[in-house]
Amino acid sequence: MFALVAGIIVLGCVAASFRRLALSLEPTALDPAVLTAALRKGLAPDTLMIALGDDASVDWERGLVKAARAPKEERTALVNEHLTEFDWRLGRWVRVPRICASIAASSGFMLATLAMRAGVLGAENVSPERREAAMNVAVRQAINVAALGMAGAAFCMAIQMRARRAARERALAADKLVEKLEKLEGVGERA
Repeated sequence: MFALVAGIIVLGCVAASFRRLALSLEPTALDPAVLTAALRKGLAPDTLMIALGDDASVDWERGLVKAARAPKEERTALVNEHLTEFDWRLGRWVRVPRICASIAASSGFMLATLAMRAGVLGAENVSPERREAAMNVAVRQAINVAALGMAGAAFCMAIQMRARRAARERALAADKLVEKLEKLEGVGERA
């Protein structure tokens, strides 16, 4: 029973951590690196705007291109506004994997303690010849429950490290996209 409860807690923690990873891998509908590559291959900003269309899922991308094409006086503020929103998107659920690792480890140890306590109490009611075997079962069960919690914590920490790396990569890709948009000829001269 204790292992089942620990397993449910660990699965919830790992699932929440994977949600953080998904948010850091895809903060926007389109990867900024892909858009930068398309612009490097000669895709014009006008064509990009047409390709983005009116789909609500690409609102950030469309807004960034519009901001980069704004008059010079407004361009910096508008682009920075979109970069700030991008940073916010990258930061969603940033603390969740760490908290989940703590929850998984703590609940594993707590449930292991409860399993050990239940095993010791149960061992008092058996004959002296079987008491040692009952204690061994209790210890094994407690170790299994604690190991589940530690495994969950390790998964959550690994996911956190991967999410942190993905967020850095996406932030760098967004910066390169902005640089490319700024370098395009006559981008800021249109209203």
